Amino acid sequence: MNPDLDALKPYPFEKLAALKAGVTPPEGHDHVPLTIGEPQHAPYPAALATLVAHQAEFARYPATAGLPELRRAISGWATRRFGLADLDPERQVLPVNGTREAIFAFVQAALDRTRPARVAMPNPFYQIYEGATLLAGGEPLYLDCSAESGFRPDLDAVPAETWREVQVLFLCSPGNPTGAVTPLTEFKKLIALADEHDFIIASDECYSELYLDEAAPPPGLLEACAALGRHDYRRCLVFHSLSKRSNLPGLRSGFVAGDAELIGPFKRYRTYHGCAMALPMQHASITAWSDESHVRGNRDAYREKFAAVTETLAPVMDFPAPQASFYLWPAVPGGDDEAFTRALYAEEHVSVLPGSYMGRPGADGVNPGSGRIRLALVAEVDATAEAARRIRRFIERRL
Repeated sequence: MNPDLDALKPYPFEKLAALKAGVTPPEGHDHVPLTIGEPQHAPYPAALATLVAHQAEFARYPATAGLPELRRAISGWATRRFGLADLDPERQVLPVNGTREAIFAFVQAALDRTRPARVAMPNPFYQIYEGATLLAGGEPLYLDCSAESGFRPDLDAVPAETWREVQVLFLCSPGNPTGAVTPLTEFKKLIALADEHDFIIASDECYSELYLDEAAPPPGLLEACAALGRHDYRRCLVFHSLSKRSNLPGLRSGFVAGDAELIGPFKRYRTYHGCAMALPMQHASITAWSDESHVRGNRDAYREKFAAVTETLAPVMDFPAPQASFYLWPAVPGGDDEAFTRALYAEEHVSVLPGSYMGRPGADGVNPGSGRIRLALVAEVDATAEAARRIRRFIERRL
């Protein structure tokens, strides 16, 4: 077997299961999990109807490049959403089976192992960035996201000699787990860094459509390119998904878009990888990317939950003001995120994710996720509000 498999760290939910092992929660409370970022809102029904209408096409092999109609629907959506002058559906768009699969595959295709192959990523982070890097023979470079840096990577802390060894930089905006949004000015700064040191920017934007201020949608990497007049999107790729936007995590549908000089080789890799999206799923995706009304309704539901949870928890927990995504990133009283998580489950039957499980110790030996928990506000509003009340009660008993 590939010896690099031994370099993979236990996945956060494996560690969480071990942490909770042997704990018997109280019988009087139903379990409320706030752990996995799996939307619990109803899937977009029109997409499901389209899937059924095209079910006979499961009898056909799909092409790696996807249906032209799907690429045009994606291009149209991205152009409208991010104010692009153009996004060529033939050369700058590639449908994929969700962002997890595409992110992992892209790193395998992108890294040149004949020279230093560092992959920079926010810390704490979505674990696929690290796993993909290790299995591609690369070296992770963790960019700490602390309260002092607005829970975004501190770009100025990276010396030039380190940037020169970076081949890919991962961003996540809105961030998982912090919910922080990268401003347009910062995207532009990163593009200049990529030009200077010749690395690829891979922007994971799968939470981009879940934001609290309807008048202020999060900007994206391609939007920054367009503002700079870089309509070839050189060195830039974005990853988007229907999982959160349309409550369709099981559809496994998303796209990669940007630099045609990167999309072309990646498509060639994927042809051998054998991961083309099934045709009925492509048709369902066309339906989802073509409608915005259900997405606005989805945001309304998350706003209601954020309002309820933040009102309940603000008096007893410190957390950054939510901007986007469906996560809350509070500090725990006492600073021990594992002990807090285990005791909360034991006393209130609420599951949360220790922040330290999503991070790695930085150069100073400190894990920037330590002392915090990630709350995924994905359940219906009543269950989520009840979980917040239990968390507050749990904390107040200890004050």
